[in-house]
Amino acid sequence: MLVLSRKESEKVLLGDDIVLTIVRLSGDRVRLGIEAPSNMLILREELDESDIDKKPQDHRGGKRRAA
Repeated sequence: MLVLSRKESEKVLLGDDIVLTIVRLSGDRVRLGIEAPSNMLILREELDESDIDKKPQDHRGGKRRAA
């Protein structure tokens, strides 16, 4: 496992088309922004993937805000 230290607004690039941005650090919580292709399924670990329909869906999530 690669472990990185990042500050707010710093980014981590994963491959050619995924960008993780550290949006906010608050106490023991980290808020991440994820830019990825819309056909890529992104789940929190605690969600059971077996309950999700396997066909590609629109996973854009919440509102986009200007940085």
